Amino acid sequence: MLGDAFTTDVPSRPLVVIPLGATEQHGPHLPLDTDSRIAAAWADELSARLNDRGVRPVLVAPVVNFGASGEHAGFDGTMSVGNDVLSAIVVELGRSIREWSGPVVFLSGHAGNRSALASAIPILRSEGDRVIAILPMIEGSDAHAGRTETSIMLHLAADRVNMDVATAGRAEPISDLIDELRERGIKAVSPNGVLGDPAGASAAEGARLLGKLAEYAIAQIPASWSDR
Repeated sequence: MLGDAFTTDVPSRPLVVIPLGATEQHGPHLPLDTDSRIAAAWADELSARLNDRGVRPVLVAPVVNFGASGEHAGFDGTMSVGNDVLSAIVVELGRSIREWSGPVVFLSGHAGNRSALASAIPILRSEGDRVIAILPMIEGSDAHAGRTETSIMLHLAADRVNMDVATAGRAEPISDLIDELRERGIKAVSPNGVLGDPAGASAAEGARLLGKLAEYAIAQIPASWSDR
């Protein structure tokens, strides 16, 4: 995979998966690179499943570790490039690989990258690129640093998870909180930075959820993109 090996032996017109993460607080129990780790693992799982099913080879790019995380301002360690810069990064990445790549999938482990992607993807499409953006979607999941992300991190990097300090935060559906979050930021809404409850998280559940994310992504990718 391109992200692991930085190989120069790139096959002709591969489908390229570019994982997008973030560097931001994830409550007291998860590391700052949670979204980036999940995005990279999600991309690898997607790549493995697509390579098993399709004709076109799939390459995974190195993860983009910084995203649009302005809503996490006020928590130590959060680093954000903002919507405008992230949108420009996505556009320039798409432009820079089009001479050798096939279709491109931007796979975002951070839902806060949505606005940047919504502005970047139409630009690339208007220039003739086959490109989509996919954000995480798991039915019944909590929003941030709760059971869902904690389970996936226990599966990926249990040594980076400190369940001894894990605590619940605001547990309402994100649809009920979104206006308040946009106006006041997460710190004002949930002082511990958690939107959900990490209780009951497990590595086994995390492995299952990662598989569900991969299958969800596959369903979003046009079937024709697997063909050369």
